Amino acid sequence: MTKIAIWCRHKDDNIIGIGPNIPWHISSDFKRFRRITENACITCGQTTYESFPNRTLPNRKIYVLTFDENYEVSDKNNHFVVNNAKALKEFEEPLYICGGASIYKMFMQKMAPDIIVDSCFMGDISSELKGSPVDIGECIELMKKNYKQISPDYEEDNVITTIWVKKGEFVPQEVLKHISISIINH
Repeated sequence: MTKIAIWCRHKDDNIIGIGPNIPWHISSDFKRFRRITENACITCGQTTYESFPNRTLPNRKIYVLTFDENYEVSDKNNHFVVNNAKALKEFEEPLYICGGASIYKMFMQKMAPDIIVDSCFMGDISSELKGSPVDIGECIELMKKNYKQISPDYEEDNVITTIWVKKGEFVPQEVLKHISISIINH
């Protein structure tokens, strides 16, 4: 199985959210995320899942990591509750890791993704949002230590996206090709 972490962070402080909210709205970033993850399997935490419009993302299977054994998903045919992340360790299809911060940290520390799609928002964060900043600084440190950047910087609408792979590992070329095409074809 190929595991792919995909995130968009703020350039200066690696913030991915303020409380449950993304502190910027860049249409092209959301479209890039959709192109990369469409018709794929994704995993996310309960808070991230609940932030999706209508608790869904069309044309994806969603695996919601939660400690709540009684948690109910909005689409029982395409969304699944996972109470133990180890169940995803030997997942057979490519699996896109889509947040939040605790999910990224867990995967980066215990089940290092094979590929990271690192998007970095270069603008200012909205000051209107209330809540605690959510950052993935620890994940970025691990990325810089254990991964190598294999793509040029792709810039669109003040977001720079790069692709990183785990050092010394073979990465399936069809997955890399799909991600690369999804990033550069807007």
